[in-house]
Amino acid sequence: MSVSSRSAVAIHALTMLGRWHGHSLTSAEIAESLASNPVLVRRILGSLRDAGLVSSTEGRNGGWSLSRPAREITLNDAYTAVETGPVLSRHPHPPSAACEVGRHMQRLLEVEFREAEQAMKERLNRTTIAFLVGQIPTGGHEA
Repeated sequence: MSVSSRSAVAIHALTMLGRWHGHSLTSAEIAESLASNPVLVRRILGSLRDAGLVSSTEGRNGGWSLSRPAREITLNDAYTAVETGPVLSRHPHPPSAACEVGRHMQRLLEVEFREAEQAMKERLNRTTIAFLVGQIPTGGHEA
């Protein structure tokens, strides 16, 4: 199973924006915290903007900010804004119908995978960006 890092980047960016609520941050500032490329961060922020989670302003004091309060943004909101498709990969092609296991495996896995993905969604819906912001110690070095 291979899960992309887009959701981790999105959640990191949203948490930074929540931490500095009231101040716009540039994609370069967010990328610095991620030790990443600003182009990658802009792509992720674009998906978050499309989902209504962030907004951007142009100009000298421009940057990115949350579109709604951090307490109203869940980790699942971030995940669904940037990820496509199921979390768990299905068979790339149908297994052998001549095999006793192969005949039934897709149906069996579909049930298990769907329930696992639903449990993940429910768990991510319980955590907000505001909660993560609250878990970050203050008083240390800021990015």
